Amino acid sequence: MHISISRPVRKGVAASGDDDMDVDGQAHGAAHVVTPGEVITRDPAFAGGLGTIPTLDRSVDPTIIASVTGIVDRVNKFIRVQQLRARYHGEVGDVIVGRVSELGPKRWKIDFGGQLDGVLTLDSISLPGGVQRRKSESDELHMREYFAEGDLICAEISSRYRDGAAQLNMRGKSFGKLRNGNLVTVPSSLVKRSKSHFTTLSCGVDAVLGMNGWIWVRKHETMAEDQSIQQETNFNGQNDPLTEREREDIARVSNCIQALGQANNLINDSMISYTYEAALEYPLKELIRDEVREQIVVIARSELASAMQQ
Repeated sequence: MHISISRPVRKGVAASGDDDMDVDGQAHGAAHVVTPGEVITRDPAFAGGLGTIPTLDRSVDPTIIASVTGIVDRVNKFIRVQQLRARYHGEVGDVIVGRVSELGPKRWKIDFGGQLDGVLTLDSISLPGGVQRRKSESDELHMREYFAEGDLICAEISSRYRDGAAQLNMRGKSFGKLRNGNLVTVPSSLVKRSKSHFTTLSCGVDAVLGMNGWIWVRKHETMAEDQSIQQETNFNGQNDPLTEREREDIARVSNCIQALGQANNLINDSMISYTYEAALEYPLKELIRDEVREQIVVIARSELASAMQQ
């Protein structure tokens, strides 16, 4: 995987098609960084979205120009630019990692690095034991036993309120309180959208890749087949004893993710795995050095590119 920065082209100056960015590279995992005023494409088949400026008459000039500094995100024929350091906005269906910041009447406020705190209502969770029933006044009195201020949780954005705040839900075996691990934060624009944001790496470490840029790295947990038992586990915030090897693996994976963030590299399970393999050549304490982080990311990009060509 590589980052390519195309040559800036001023809006009013005609330029040849050679200056166009290879937007097709997005399909192969390439990360394209653009700055305001750069031409992204002149292909009339593409439509521009957030972070882009289309020409007034696309039938005459179909050029799409970047209006912000960020990474080009392409979905089919739709193009937008995600700002590198912008506050996370979030879309319906996004998996996020957040921290409980406040309790209110039948709801928790969740800080996940967005413009507004998310809202998790009492009706949006499955009670311990997997019981499906209407929430009562007794349940409201026990809310702090489920989630208290400072607890880290994993949830999903289900909708938005009129003021723009995200409504969250935790209906599912994968969602709940997070434990046995370490939190790593990277720019949200670097987390690549995928079918599943819950991954188990070859070293036996689990990673929850929050689309908000909050990534939870933890000891591997086996999902219980009985949903009621799993729901009990999802409300358990007590950490289990970790072996020295488990702590080292968690720390190594966390440093690999930080290295990818420093390099402004797109982050997914494959890239983390290749970076982890490259990091095994170095002692754990060396992974905090910038030159070592740069080296393992270069190796990981090369390995990923070779694997994609096979």
